[in-house]
Amino acid sequence: MVAVVGGDPCTEEEADFAEALARLLPERGLGVVTGGLGGVMEAACRGAREAGGLTVGILPGANPGAANPFVEVAVPTGMGELRNGLVVRAAEVVVAVGGEYGTLSEIALALKAGKPVIGWRTWNLDRRPQGAQSIIAVTSAEEAAEKVGQALTSDGVS
Repeated sequence: MVAVVGGDPCTEEEADFAEALARLLPERGLGVVTGGLGGVMEAACRGAREAGGLTVGILPGANPGAANPFVEVAVPTGMGELRNGLVVRAAEVVVAVGGEYGTLSEIALALKAGKPVIGWRTWNLDRRPQGAQSIIAVTSAEEAAEKVGQALTSDGVS
């Protein structure tokens, strides 16, 4: 599973990027996990579903009906923003698209867990501890999908 995280609402460019990336993941045998709501999360789920991939939405509330229409498996948590940790832990790689503080928390949790974080127009963490992992910046959905593939192989990602 690949977590695609980002804002709700989001810009049209962010939605286009998330959808394009998520369309490329099922051909690599990968599903998408998101926070299950709108914006980047909905765009990623739409792209993955339309490409035949599995979509999981880990929802902040207790109502599975709150999931966007492209979520195949809705997981209501009743945990609010605390569910961000579950989104990250359910994935092997995290792709951050734009985003605000919720996205920043997911980036931080992923880096703390040693998971690769690929970012498109997202937070810049220039000030980090010596030797700490950084966000791998990409400029296109195709590059992001390639970096995801590298992260999941023994080649690693840089």
